[in-house]
Amino acid sequence: MNNSELNINEIFYSLQGEAREVGLPTVFVRLTGCPLRCTYCDTEYAFKGNNLLRIDDIIAKIKSYQTKLVCVTGGEPLAQINCHILLDRLVKENYQISLETSGSIDIKEVNPRVSIVMDVKTPDSGEADKNRYKNIEKLQAKDQLKFVIGSKSDFDWSVNILNKYPTPAGVLFSPTFGIVAPTQLADWILERQLNVRLQLQLHKILWGDQQGK
Repeated sequence: MNNSELNINEIFYSLQGEAREVGLPTVFVRLTGCPLRCTYCDTEYAFKGNNLLRIDDIIAKIKSYQTKLVCVTGGEPLAQINCHILLDRLVKENYQISLETSGSIDIKEVNPRVSIVMDVKTPDSGEADKNRYKNIEKLQAKDQLKFVIGSKSDFDWSVNILNKYPTPAGVLFSPTFGIVAPTQLADWILERQLNVRLQLQLHKILWGDQQGK
């Protein structure tokens, strides 16, 4: 791979299913590869593949859709160093960009105009030991911090992390799909009077686990 290429799993146009822009038409650029293996992962198909695309061609594909919203996701997009080149190009093209990252890789080099949506891996994910908590300190009000909750113990652990690492970023609590009922998580949030947003995965409500949606 040279500095003008990225290994791409898929580029598709859909409604944003999560975070602040939920429901809005968005172009998704899914990069191949991830160093983590979360128990609840719903994009295992993106772990492997060899589909090198020139960044110019990626930009051209994005421009074929009538939206200025772009979500760069994975896998773990920051596992490919050239991801920063793509993000910088999208900023220059005046796109509104969100970057979905596990938080296991340092975010300090991410273009400041990119909105970061960062996971904190809960114990039930099996990857909590990979969390880079110093990343939370780098988040700003434009960014979002997401916890995928798989149990009441996950919920309590997440509350403790928020207390330990306060952040100006928006905070999302999302139930592990098919494991924790959304109403149960809603009750837990209200019982603790947390200032967090309950996040459901709109794309799964609409299309299930269909790839490219």
